[in-house]
Amino acid sequence: MLYYVVFGCFNLSGTGKIISSDYVMGIIYGLRLKDFMEKLEESKDPKIIYVNDLVSCSHKRLFRMKFPELQFRFEPPMILGELVHRGLEDILKDRGFEQEVSIEKEVKIDGETYIVKGRMDAFNKDNGVVIEIKTARSSQGVPHRHHILQMQIYMNIIDAKEGLLVYITPDRILEYKVIKETIDIDELVRETINDAVHPRWDWECRYCVYSKLCPYRITE
Repeated sequence: MLYYVVFGCFNLSGTGKIISSDYVMGIIYGLRLKDFMEKLEESKDPKIIYVNDLVSCSHKRLFRMKFPELQFRFEPPMILGELVHRGLEDILKDRGFEQEVSIEKEVKIDGETYIVKGRMDAFNKDNGVVIEIKTARSSQGVPHRHHILQMQIYMNIIDAKEGLLVYITPDRILEYKVIKETIDIDELVRETINDAVHPRWDWECRYCVYSKLCPYRITE
């Protein structure tokens, strides 16, 4: 059964009456909100370090633990990116890739145990290849350094042979092979829990949901 919320009617000559609807929008919103709420409590745990934390501003993690609800966003670019991810992941599934593969690693810093957690877009166990899918409004500057670092962290945790970064923008589709290099994940965790890098990249503040609250915000 379909339920409609009538925001307005349009009488277009020769087409009949058109009524605005939010049916599909409601499905997408519900799925996104459900995924967010399932992770909400975990995101407050100081012993959980996400791979995204290791490639981002360290102070952002502190804000996330204190004000996690501010992270929820429902905007067209993000929804479009999520739909592209789902479509490409389904294609890769037919080629032997697992989808949305969760990984974790225990790290001990100063006697305390932390869990580094991440989720790879696609992974093929047979050939040891990780694939990360990125959507963007522009292809300028790709491959981005934080995406390369994210890929290196994944490959180091699972000992993958190589990674593929796939960028999909309105005017280009680009793919880059990332060769595994040994990185010090423990040191990245130490920097993060000690809030030692804020911001990590000079562009972060422009896109951060916590920028209006942050004492380390870089203004241009």
